[in-house]
This record gives sequence, structure tokens and C-alpha cells, in this order.
Amino acid sequence: MRIIRDHQFIEARDRGASVAIGNFDGVHRGHRSVIDLARRPDMPLGILTFEPHPREFFAPDAPPFRLMSPKARASRLEKLGVEKLYELNFNHALAGLSPEDFCASVLRDGLGLKHVVVGADFCFGHKRAGTAQDLEAFGRDMGFETTIAPILQEGTAQVSSTAIRQALSDGKPELAAEMLGHWHRIAGPVVGGEQRGRTLGYPTANMTLEGLHLPAFGVYAVLVDVQDGPHRGSYLGAASLGVRPQFGGAVPNLETHLFDFSGDLYGATLSVGLVSFLRPETTFESLDTFVAQMDEDCARARRILDVL
Repeated sequence: MRIIRDHQFIEARDRGASVAIGNFDGVHRGHRSVIDLARRPDMPLGILTFEPHPREFFAPDAPPFRLMSPKARASRLEKLGVEKLYELNFNHALAGLSPEDFCASVLRDGLGLKHVVVGADFCFGHKRAGTAQDLEAFGRDMGFETTIAPILQEGTAQVSSTAIRQALSDGKPELAAEMLGHWHRIAGPVVGGEQRGRTLGYPTANMTLEGLHLPAFGVYAVLVDVQDGPHRGSYLGAASLGVRPQFGGAVPNLETHLFDFSGDLYGATLSVGLVSFLRPETTFESLDTFVAQMDEDCARARRILDVL
């Protein structure tokens, strides 16, 4: 998959694609229904998205909300067969384009697109003034086809990144997975920790949650993919997500204990799938009771994961 970040400097091989347009945070089932409509046998399959996320650009001090990092999103899109990822730099110049100018300078003149697909609630251009219907009309005049995808429903509710965030905040990763079509995963490198878990008999791989939406704090049964290094492979485990109140922590992180594993994971890239919320994080009267609870957590996680 090729990643293109500037619509003004495009090679001939990167023009003429059929693209789905959106932020694709989480790459959930609704997103995939839009992407599927962009598949054409005679055109490369592309995605048009923006970095930073427009929400981050306009409100940089707002709480983190992303379900996945740009790198994780690119990896999942590549697995779906996307050939061109137009990950355009979102800046004041791009944000200031009128809907018509965006279609002319970015979609037609810049990227040379032949077909675009958007959701029915798509808005674009300065102050989000353009609608999906406007895009369709501009496309007719500018030589590209537009397909408007219906919003995917799950029962009476819409499948959306907002609904997935709420499910995760409520400690319902199974509900989030139904909308995502896969387990919600937190991916990134293993970073150095205090190695306290090792002394307690539960060594953990520590990962930062910086920039990501924070699911409910607590202990989870997890599926772990070690994506590189000598221990590459898939494992079962239990993870603590939160601030470690037992030890006076303040910065949220993810600490994952891999079952039946021995080795050094520092620097390796992990993808940790949240499968089931076991309990909220809390404090214990002693380290002995804390370890006893970890024993129980891991036994329960094994029982849940063994039947998947």
C-alpha cells in the first residue's frame, strides 16, 4: 500500500483511483461497508483521510478520542486491500477551502479521482458547509462519480465511532467488538516500566495510551499479538488498563501479562485486543491480597479465552 500525504505533488500512478473518504477511526463495520462500495475492478482502491484528525486540529486541548493510531489504521486498511492511502496533511489552507474548491483542487486536479464514496452524513469544506449531495453535484460537473453509502444500523442504533467509544467507556468491549467487527485493539511498542510485576510473579509488557480514547479502567481478558521480534506470535493474557492505584500511579497505561510466556519484549510492537472486562481497578489492603486477586483474574481470563 502506498501512502500519499500531499495532493499537490502526485505521481501519475497514484491518480485515477476509486476512494472512500472519511476519518475511518476504528475501521468499524460501517467504514468497511463504505470501503466495499469503492471497490472497482478497473480502478485502484483508495482511502482519502486526514492527519491530524480535523477534530484534533480544531480542538488540540480536548481529551484524546481516537480509537487507533494512524499507523494502526494504515495497517488495518492495508489488510482490507487498500492500495492507495491518501493521508493528507490537514492544515489551515485545506480547512479554508470551500466545498467546491475542495472538489476542484483536491479531488479533481490534485488526486485525479474517478470515483468517490462517502457516508450519507458526510460533510466537507470550510465550516463543514458541503453535504454528500453537494459532492454528488460537483462530481457530475467535474468528471468524477459519487456514491453515497447508507448509514449502517445495528438494530435501532447506528454503527459509529462515537457508539464504540461509549461501549468501551462503559466497560463493554464485547459490544464494541460487535460494531467494530473485530476486538478493539491497542497497538504500540513495549516501553520500560518499574518492573514491579516481575517481583510479584506477574511480569507485564507496558504500553502507553497517549493520544487514544481511554476505555474503562480495570482488568481485562486479552488476546495479544507480538508483531515483531524473536517472540512474534499470538498469546492469551490478562491486562490492567488504568493508573495503578495500588502503587499511587497517575498516568494511564496498559500493562499486559502474557500467559505461559518467558522472554524480553522491550521494544517489540504489541497489539492487545480487549475481549472481556473482568473488574474495575481498585486498591488492596496488602500485596498478598493483591497477588491473590491477580491469581483469580488470570484464572478467569483463561476460562473466557479458552472458549473463543
